[in-house]
Amino acid sequence: MATFLYRIGRWAFRRRRLVGGLWLGALVLAIAAAAMAPEGKEEDLSMPGTESQKAFDLLDERFPQSNSQGAEARLVFRAPDGQRMTASENKAAVEDALNSLDGGDQVESIADPYEDDAVSEDGTIAYSTITYTEGAVDLTESTKSALEDAASQAREAGLTVEIGGSALDAEEEPGGTTEIIGVAVAAVVLVLALGSLVAAGLSLLTAFVGVAIAFGLVSALAVPLGLTSTVAILALMLGLAVGIDYALFITSRYRDERARGSEPEEAAGRAVGTAGSAVVFAGATVFIALVGLGVVGIPELTKMGMGGAGAVALAVLVALTLVPALFGFFGRRVLSRAVRKAPSYRGSGSERPHRRPIAATPAKGIGTRWARFVLRRPVAVLLTAGLGLGAVALPALSLELGLPGDESKSVETTQRRAYDLLSEGFGPGFNGPLTVVVDTSESGNTRATTNLVVKTVRGVDGVASVGDPVLSRTKDTAVLTAVPRTAPNSGETKDLVHAIRGAVSGVEADTGAAILVTGTTAMNIDISEAMSDALVPYLTVVIGLAVLLLLVVFRSVLVPVKAALGFLLSVGAAFGVLVAVFQWGWAADLIGIEQTGPVMSLMPILIIGIVFGLAMDYEVFLFTRVREAHLHGASPGEAVVSGFRHSGRVVAAAAIIMISVFAGFIGMSSPTIQTMGVGLAAAVAFDAFVVRMAIAPAVLALLGHRAWWLPRILNRVLPNVDIEGEELSGHAPAAMTVPDTAVPRLPVGRD
Repeated sequence: MATFLYRIGRWAFRRRRLVGGLWLGALVLAIAAAAMAPEGKEEDLSMPGTESQKAFDLLDERFPQSNSQGAEARLVFRAPDGQRMTASENKAAVEDALNSLDGGDQVESIADPYEDDAVSEDGTIAYSTITYTEGAVDLTESTKSALEDAASQAREAGLTVEIGGSALDAEEEPGGTTEIIGVAVAAVVLVLALGSLVAAGLSLLTAFVGVAIAFGLVSALAVPLGLTSTVAILALMLGLAVGIDYALFITSRYRDERARGSEPEEAAGRAVGTAGSAVVFAGATVFIALVGLGVVGIPELTKMGMGGAGAVALAVLVALTLVPALFGFFGRRVLSRAVRKAPSYRGSGSERPHRRPIAATPAKGIGTRWARFVLRRPVAVLLTAGLGLGAVALPALSLELGLPGDESKSVETTQRRAYDLLSEGFGPGFNGPLTVVVDTSESGNTRATTNLVVKTVRGVDGVASVGDPVLSRTKDTAVLTAVPRTAPNSGETKDLVHAIRGAVSGVEADTGAAILVTGTTAMNIDISEAMSDALVPYLTVVIGLAVLLLLVVFRSVLVPVKAALGFLLSVGAAFGVLVAVFQWGWAADLIGIEQTGPVMSLMPILIIGIVFGLAMDYEVFLFTRVREAHLHGASPGEAVVSGFRHSGRVVAAAAIIMISVFAGFIGMSSPTIQTMGVGLAAAVAFDAFVVRMAIAPAVLALLGHRAWWLPRILNRVLPNVDIEGEELSGHAPAAMTVPDTAVPRLPVGRD
């Protein structure tokens, strides 16, 4: 692999105009395709095979006229203190507001609260449901403005009015303040790490190119593939984070090669052949983990995985081709100011440095000092870091999964206030009604069977009310609505769904009818349970894949096991942070979370998939240098110090960049994106700085030479991927044969 990538790096450097033109053309085409493509539709989560999804599918088949995909809005009215909504002046205000909506181009129907029994028992609160012909993202601004104007009109008449439903939902648009701050932090870290504005700008530029192409492709394919705004944002988040990191790794290696005396083209080839090999492997792990999300069986999760995987693949291609091409365009300006001004750097007007090393890698940097500290006290470091992560992970034992609704939004939003008004007037379960579908096509008596189901459901403890059943046109299906006494995301409602399903199973056995419980609340419960059931199997597959891949890369048995166990620690700690923040409310005010609740159902598996790949990034970039030193005869302690001396600072910078990018998305209003930002930022911080930089070197110090043990049979069977670039030794210039600054042998495990 190293030789092949070496040739790619040299070719891209020589043919930089062609490479730059091809990427520029791809960027223009992606932007043009996105601009001309229609906007995608936001789709509800679905889980094929679950009872709730089967019921939805049956409703689409038997009640096609009532299962429109259009948006809904609820105008919720509250009478002034001491008055009722049935008072003539309040009734007139409601009718005037609703009449102002009648005749709108996208309005399908408007419900009259006084005819539909949509007034609370005490008469203080009423609501009207407005159904539209289009989904929320396709509603025009005039349609939304008319809805808000109707609410304002009723407010002027003295009523309190809030708007609920999906009509005011909007696609999440990237580019907010927090994202800009995250990118700004990444830029500062790049400048500090590379000591060159040009080198830092190169990494940002290439990352932006890859992200822009990925974002454009997702936008262009939104309609044909059913991609939502969440898919686009995940692609942006991942593409930006890994794109900057991959460019940083290759740029850092290129500068090392130049500093050692390599010609520019040779340095570009060697950088892509060595660091590029690690980029390919790291990108492949992220790609495989994200594509593997499709096995869970949730279409939206599959799309998110594919979108993120595509963005990562583009980041790898950009790093392998566009980055070395830009080395040719920017020339010596990619090097740090200190190197350019070094007396041994010859060629102020050319790109021919002196053949001997320009600047040796410092023997005593922060990475070297930290590695020596860990080697002197491996047991203390291992226990402190391991127990610390274990303590942070403890809240994960209380992990509850769910899907956020309007109750999770800020009280500053009209959707949240409408939710609260409906809960106050009609009970907390009104916002999450259950739909019971009775399929009597195999039953003899539809009416009798339906009445028996109604009686059975009403008798279940926790049901507040059951509506009158509605029959399909073919009279073989009935639908009834059961309102729980408890809120949609409460544990009592989850128990109620199971209780209803258990109660009606006897009716199914007696009548031959098929009875299904669905609705948004039931669907959320089914998806959350499916996610919980899939968590351990998916984690097992990911861990097994990690061990196999690292076995090939490091040709060691114990190093992959160490890496996998460390990954478990970092993921567990990230889950602990999610529970503490989103369930328990710790530091929730800092990120704008006003209502605690279950963790988003998709997050654990999604975070496992993403963090798995990113964890392997740092494992590969840091410890391939350790293995490289080991192969050249260094002792276990010397090898660790050498690896940290060469890669510690770069890996730390890459981790800070990735944390900044992920944290930049915490400020978005979408609970999904907020949860993803917190979880990924925490996971990367734990994995990079605690697992890879503390636990891993401590374990290697304790294992000594045994860390690199490999059975003979595996040594013969395993392919040699040559991440370290040993095959490139024949291409090395004379300066490359000079060994690094000697590292004194360290007494491992001794103060």
